[in-house]
Amino acid sequence: MSLKLIGAGYGRTGTLSLKLALEQIGYGPCHHMTEVLLAPETIGLWMRAAAGEPLWDDVYKGFASTVDFPGCTFWRQLSEFYPQARVLLSVRDPEKWFESTQATIFSEQAIARLSATPMAAFMEKVAWGVFSRERIHDRDFMIDAFNRHNAEVERTIPRERLLVYDVAQGWEPLCKFLGVPVPDTPFPRTNSREEMAALMASHANSSAGFDLKSLQESLKSRLRRS
Repeated sequence: MSLKLIGAGYGRTGTLSLKLALEQIGYGPCHHMTEVLLAPETIGLWMRAAAGEPLWDDVYKGFASTVDFPGCTFWRQLSEFYPQARVLLSVRDPEKWFESTQATIFSEQAIARLSATPMAAFMEKVAWGVFSRERIHDRDFMIDAFNRHNAEVERTIPRERLLVYDVAQGWEPLCKFLGVPVPDTPFPRTNSREEMAALMASHANSSAGFDLKSLQESLKSRLRRS
């Protein structure tokens, strides 16, 4: 299976809802950071990609699409490696994006806890380090980085290959872009800031790290319910 859709939007732009939506309309399985958390043995492949020696067909074996980190970090390389794949840039209000990251994936607590796990080097390469570890809590810097990233994707990807999309728009623009029928079910809505923060807090252990096994089980349960 070859990737049919590449998500270039950063995490906290509705990417988990988008993953579930894509899987519902025939673009699944869809890769998302949750897949790395559920299968940490794949981290080696991502570290190789970060070192400039990717094995993309191995990374995405069995997947039809990708959204969120770590894939969005490599949007340019993926769009070149899979020239037939369409590109989806998920966006949201930059101020709200920043606030969401600070309450969840880029909060001081989340970074400290993940730094105490074997995932630390991986996160540095594909998420934290994409920005600047020292300035990841700097509002103006982060919003500028977010806007520059989105503008670069729009400049680079031909208009006919790209959809700039806010999940608040629902099914219609997504399905039109992909040429598939609009489902008669509501668009998935999951992983709000409050849900994500609660999930991360509930699996923090006393030594400042994450209980990754417990977190994996919760993610599996959440995805089954969705």
